[in-house]
Amino acid sequence: MGMLREFREFAMKGNIVDLAVAVIIGGAFGAIISSFVDDVITPLLLTPALNAIGAKDIGQLTWGTVKYGNFLAAIIKFIVIAFVLFLLIKGMNTLIKKKEAAPAAPAEEIILLREIRDALKNRTSS
Repeated sequence: MGMLREFREFAMKGNIVDLAVAVIIGGAFGAIISSFVDDVITPLLLTPALNAIGAKDIGQLTWGTVKYGNFLAAIIKFIVIAFVLFLLIKGMNTLIKKKEAAPAAPAEEIILLREIRDALKNRTSS
């Protein structure tokens, strides 16, 4: 019973749940990028090159038994994913810097202590 309770506490920690959500969203994001590369980039940008070598699909590019077309598609997908993640992280860093740039107002105690200090300076200098 104790091991089951310990496992439940471990599984319900925020980090584990966040990681699970990230993996699920990452899988969905990978499917979106795969569709983008296969259904948009390949037909629009690579069609002339594929027609020139007599292939209808990038996956048909082979050299003997080596399917280098699939490898090229994977490289294109990786570059697109890396670029999108770069843009996301850059945007998040910009937001974080804006939040950090605004200094917080001093605490009320600090203001009161400064007023007392200034009053004591004025009393001793007079």
